[in-house]
Amino acid sequence: MKLGRNDMCWCGSGKKYKACHLALDDKLEDMKNRGFKIPTHAMIKNAEQIEGIREASKVNTSVLDYITPFVKIGVSTRELDDLIYNYTKSIDAIPACLGYEGYPKSVCISVNDVVCHGIPSDDIILQDGDIVNIDCTTEYKGYFGDSSRMFMLGNVDPAWKKLVEDTKKALDIGVEVCSKPYVTIGDIGYAINKFAQDQGYSVVREIGGHGVGLAIHEEPYVSHIGQPGKDYVLAPGMVFTIEPMINMGGPDVYQDADDGWTIYTEDGSPSAQWEYTLVMTEHGVEILAH
Repeated sequence: MKLGRNDMCWCGSGKKYKACHLALDDKLEDMKNRGFKIPTHAMIKNAEQIEGIREASKVNTSVLDYITPFVKIGVSTRELDDLIYNYTKSIDAIPACLGYEGYPKSVCISVNDVVCHGIPSDDIILQDGDIVNIDCTTEYKGYFGDSSRMFMLGNVDPAWKKLVEDTKKALDIGVEVCSKPYVTIGDIGYAINKFAQDQGYSVVREIGGHGVGLAIHEEPYVSHIGQPGKDYVLAPGMVFTIEPMINMGGPDVYQDADDGWTIYTEDGSPSAQWEYTLVMTEHGVEILAH
């Protein structure tokens, strides 16, 4: 049912529609008529929700800041997971990965040829030359923040070091695409994939970014391969992650048949990933969790 100008807005803000999302809906309807794929109302957060997500994202960033000095040669990924669990609980937050769809640990820790979803273990001891991704999602007061970082230990192969650095550049390129609202997810994917291919890498196709904030994973899916002007328009109020997974070798990956989670590169080549949670505003994107 179409809302009247003086009806309460659909977003739950408590404001009248004309003072809240009427102008945005009119803008998106115009873009839809011009052939763009527009977001649903469920993909757009109100100001109160965004503030809650902002706070959760700050907490999530603090977890990654906390664990950084402990990521060292000789430490097991299980030890890191235990530290993250204890710290997160100590600040009255919840490690959101723990128990999510049966996932057994508090964070994902992915080493070398593990693309993502690496399960912390006593058997995985960090070694000289490893590249390591720690992917952390934290729930705080009912809201979620999500980000990941890469770590390089000791004498890292120069080509692997470049992969890690270039993957961060790819993330930054994706963020730069979002310097103004109403760009599309396809714009992001195209820019990231072009940069990666220009460096001789490949981008993982099956796994990408996502909406986040009210749940650990929400729509839309954010592909890191795309075409300009295609896929969803990124409108003010949308909260999402950009998290390119870039392989030194080919793009093919496979899932560990035993644990049902760990994703490896098919050819055994190293992979890197960085991730931010972002909110689109009227003035462009704001980084919430990093």
